[in-house]
Amino acid sequence: MNFALTEAQDTFVARARAFAKERVAPEAAAIDVAGAFPRQLVGDAAALGLLGVTIPKEWGGAGRDYVSYAHAVEAVSFASATVAVILTVQNSLVAEPLLQFGSDLHKETWLRRLVQGKAIGAFALSEANAGSDAANQQTTAGPDGDGYIIHGTKVWVANAEAADVAIVFASTDPASRNRGISAFVVPMTTEGISKTPSDSLGVRGLGCMDVRFDKVRVPADALLGESGRGFRVAMRALEGGRVAIAAQALGVGQAALDEAVEYARSREAFGQAIGNFQAIQFQLADLATDLEAARLLMWKAADARDRTPRASVEAAMAKLTASEAAHRAADRAMQILASTGYRRGSKIERLFRDVRATEIYQGTSEVQRMVIAEAAIEGS
Repeated sequence: MNFALTEAQDTFVARARAFAKERVAPEAAAIDVAGAFPRQLVGDAAALGLLGVTIPKEWGGAGRDYVSYAHAVEAVSFASATVAVILTVQNSLVAEPLLQFGSDLHKETWLRRLVQGKAIGAFALSEANAGSDAANQQTTAGPDGDGYIIHGTKVWVANAEAADVAIVFASTDPASRNRGISAFVVPMTTEGISKTPSDSLGVRGLGCMDVRFDKVRVPADALLGESGRGFRVAMRALEGGRVAIAAQALGVGQAALDEAVEYARSREAFGQAIGNFQAIQFQLADLATDLEAARLLMWKAADARDRTPRASVEAAMAKLTASEAAHRAADRAMQILASTGYRRGSKIERLFRDVRATEIYQGTSEVQRMVIAEAAIEGS
């Protein structure tokens, strides 16, 4: 497998890195403090193709591959995990499912607007009792004439604050396997939808909200894919999302490592830079190795997503390894910076909070281990 970028890939990624450095990084701390959805930055990202990286140009997307996408997400996350997650939701969890499973109507109505930044999308799957057990959907979508009535509550819906449309998962046949889950494309202006803000420890400004669907009526053509096959839609979306979250984790982890290295060079103790002590050097060596190993797994998963029908195991391995390696990097960086890093408002403090979510959303580390173990047992 060749991980060298082609000229076209390199050009696209270079633009993403420049955007991250020049536009995102200067605003990252303010986004975290205010917890405000960065609408202007999202619009600027759209102009670079970052809201539809893998979507064909005929629909207004950048028409790039998953390797380019992963590199771009890592670059943006190095500057701001919040902005990176907003982009990954728009790409992996909304635009890509619409491209793969959507009708012509869905695409004409939403896809082009989403990738051009004229609409924001959300992915409403998680519930209070349907997180790791995503099939345990309590939200229902009952038949109503030529449409459906959706009733239930979704939690931690990223982008919901600004979302114009959401892919909503609900049980249409509770007696069937995986509770007969179906997916629906639902405009967020539909009557009966209400939103409650949901603050978090890190990745603040993500626009996360709990969303209530109180007898929300949608037409039959709101159905995304086949009735009762919505769980397949969710898992395919999360497969790509997990590759993207691995890239996000690596961006945060690398930023933490870089902060620790810079501090180790400049901070003096006992008459010399602390980076001269093996106690510090060995920690930095381990972190650099962990992150690079995770990066290779992430690239492998991105490549598999491009070339194979399923990349669920590769995506799980990448997300598990990258999120845990990045968490270690932020933790060790905090220890190296000590009280300087522990202060509220320090960069390491923000990175420390942001990285923790990568082991939780879009499938916890425990869920990733379940996916990997199942494949290992079945393949042995």
